Amino acid sequence: MPRPSLSILVLASVCAFAATAQAADRCRVTDPTGTQLNLRDAPLGKILGKVPNGRLVQMIETDSDRNGKTWARVGTMDGKPMGWVFREFVSCF
Repeated sequence: MPRPSLSILVLASVCAFAATAQAADRCRVTDPTGTQLNLRDAPLGKILGKVPNGRLVQMIETDSDRNGKTWARVGTMDGKPMGWVFREFVSCF
């Protein structure tokens, strides 16, 4: 039985990763309290505004604060950066 070449395996892995990353780009604010989510200039930073519960956003990156809590930098669905929100309250699909 012929063995797949390394380049084919690498290409398949990259495609699988890209599909996963693309799916994670579409997220929704899902604060279980139903309230608006604080939008900050950095993890644990100054509050810039609020994001309505249920709003679609793109996750740009994640980072942890000094307490080990995870935060997500989010943007609008057309890619415009908005700010940082508590990661636990963003559900990606």
